[in-house]
Amino acid sequence: MGRQLVVVESPAKARTIKRYLGPDYEVLASYGHVRDLVPKEGAVDPEHDFRMRYEPIERNARHVEAIARALRRAEALYLATDPDREGEAISWHLLELLRSRGALDAKAVHRVVFHEITRRAIQEAMAQPRDIAMPLVNAQQARRALDYLVGFNLSPLLWKKVRPGLSAGRVQSPALRLIVEREEEIERFEPREYWTLVARADKDGEAFSARLVRLDGAKVEQFTITDAATAQAARQRLLEAAAGRLRVRSVERKNRRRNPAAPFTTSTLQQEASRKLRFSAQRTMRIAQQLYEGVDIGGERVGLITYMRTDSVNLAGEAVEELRRYIAEQYGADQVPARPRIYKTRTKNAQEAHEAIRPTSVRRTPESLRPFLSDEQLRLYELVWRRTVACQMKHATLHTVAVELAAGEAGVFRATGATVADPGFMRVYQEDSDEPERPEAGENRRLPALAEGEVVRLEDIEAGQHFTEPPPRYTEASLVRALEEYGIGRPSTYASIISTLQQREYVTLEQRRFRPTDLGRVVARFLTQHFPQYVDYAFTARLEDELDAVARGEEEWVPLLRRFWGPFKALVEEKDRSLRRADVTQEALDEACPKCGRPLAIRLGRRGRFVGCSGFPDCDYTRDLEGEERPPPQVVEGERCPECGAELLVRSGRYGRFVGCSAYPKCRYIRPLEPPKDTGVSCPQCGEGTLRQRRSRRGKVFYSCSTYPKCDYAVWDPPLAEACPACGWPILTLKTTKRRGTEKVCPQKACDFRAPAAAPEEERAAGAS
Repeated sequence: MGRQLVVVESPAKARTIKRYLGPDYEVLASYGHVRDLVPKEGAVDPEHDFRMRYEPIERNARHVEAIARALRRAEALYLATDPDREGEAISWHLLELLRSRGALDAKAVHRVVFHEITRRAIQEAMAQPRDIAMPLVNAQQARRALDYLVGFNLSPLLWKKVRPGLSAGRVQSPALRLIVEREEEIERFEPREYWTLVARADKDGEAFSARLVRLDGAKVEQFTITDAATAQAARQRLLEAAAGRLRVRSVERKNRRRNPAAPFTTSTLQQEASRKLRFSAQRTMRIAQQLYEGVDIGGERVGLITYMRTDSVNLAGEAVEELRRYIAEQYGADQVPARPRIYKTRTKNAQEAHEAIRPTSVRRTPESLRPFLSDEQLRLYELVWRRTVACQMKHATLHTVAVELAAGEAGVFRATGATVADPGFMRVYQEDSDEPERPEAGENRRLPALAEGEVVRLEDIEAGQHFTEPPPRYTEASLVRALEEYGIGRPSTYASIISTLQQREYVTLEQRRFRPTDLGRVVARFLTQHFPQYVDYAFTARLEDELDAVARGEEEWVPLLRRFWGPFKALVEEKDRSLRRADVTQEALDEACPKCGRPLAIRLGRRGRFVGCSGFPDCDYTRDLEGEERPPPQVVEGERCPECGAELLVRSGRYGRFVGCSAYPKCRYIRPLEPPKDTGVSCPQCGEGTLRQRRSRRGKVFYSCSTYPKCDYAVWDPPLAEACPACGWPILTLKTTKRRGTEKVCPQKACDFRAPAAAPEEERAAGAS
């Protein structure tokens, strides 16, 4: 048994570190957080200096017990959780649990921090232990307390005033506001027409184009020509003045430098992975975690990148030296700048002691790791590797040329182009942008050799109609960048902010761009109108700055919470008293109801927003937002409600059409519009019912017992009346994947039987018939 106990967060990291420390050390994992606030009111007590009531996390209790047992046999405890606030807090919580169990017994406790999982970094960290940094722990506690106080007080108010089951978050709410305000800006946008005139010219068989920049001596702006008649008149005047020729008035040549982008931070990695790899922020962080914790490469488990939650662009001196040597060997000494490139972090309160995200060794090239990494691991590693190599390479040199060509005295056209003289870092990596420039911008376009006074042939002048476009909806990349620019959240929270908004159904991701749902709009409007300070971007950023000050030991966390809590609590109580649900869920329209003459309003229903009469339920007039009147529900002929005897109606809900009682809400009887399809396969759990095809609340097909709720057996895949030859379970299911095709699979988790399905389509049809 090892004489020293090291605790990390994940088992993958534990396996990697164990290889470096040897037999005198035992390395165990906490599996993340070990304590959290009790999930009920009173977990944070403002009356007693915001005392926080914690409880052990049940799913990790056995891991804590294993650590306690190992500690009793060890001489010292080394807490090696992640090098950030969350990691510091996990170490502190674990220490508190071990102390309460009497497992410490005056044993030495050390905190060790490393930013990469390599033999050198681990050994250096173990040689330089420190105490737990309570300012970091208190900053994490303050953040957790703020999130709790906002969630446990705002969410019940949303339940009362909007809809049961909703929630609001301290950081997610300003992010939702960003998306909703962008959508409203798009809806308010009125396109403006403008025209451009482009000359198509030719020199010695080499065609090129030039854009009109001056007309009759005046500069041509975007809205100089705004209609077809003006455009055609200008075109004709220019053609007549040019008489088939354009004269070169000036040629301006320049050399332009382009410098490489800084190495990755958390946010820039998420942005670039979204643009280049189509990875979500959450997927990017999951894969980066795997690369950081260690991958088995040829019998040796090693961390491939440095810590992936960072807002610093610093690189360690030894890493820079290794990069410069590698670049000189692979690309030539002329591709190495005279001095190492040093990047400055733009993010406020960045933790400069941390490093940017980089490979732990540049000599582990993507190609050398191809046999050991999954496809997504390889793609993300290659992105990090290329960006890091490029950041220490020579600048790129571009030859740019701008040519002005005169059409007689009527106008001047301008052609621009650029060629790459020396690609420098661009041979390894180029950064993408969220909104690529339009082709007419002229970048990277070659022009023929032209000299001042030269005459070229004018083929034609094309008049092009254009309309201004609204601002684009946020992508994951541009949303992360906006959150960073506004100071909302921190690198470790961007992925969770985005996933939370989607899980709450406040936003949807369509064609890789965010749209707010009707529910998201109503929640954002409620918070913006009634809690403006708490979704204000500047206020949220200032609160983050104060949390950073706590982390640096410059501010105490309890006074910070006290300043926040007093005004916030008073506002929640005031809105609870003064607001009616209609004030929140309805927007008055300056329009009378065509049925009864009372005002119409935009209201929130189960299927989203619609226009309805403010006199409901006396008046049932409704229409959708586009103006089409909703038809009345269809009456089910020859059938009455079995519970109250009223008529039955065919209604539409958020999960499709169904039959419901016309006396709703007094009577809540409902049933499916069509009875579930019976597969004829007996339920393997109870043997009494058969498995029927149904749809989940999210529309996904599954198969469950006809005797539900008496029997709760269910499977996702189509069942077959065929017993498993391996374990004897009464049914198999048909599972289809891209990799394996359609197979017969045992639905029992403990059984791994699978076999090819000879006739998948016929068997699938038989299973669902």
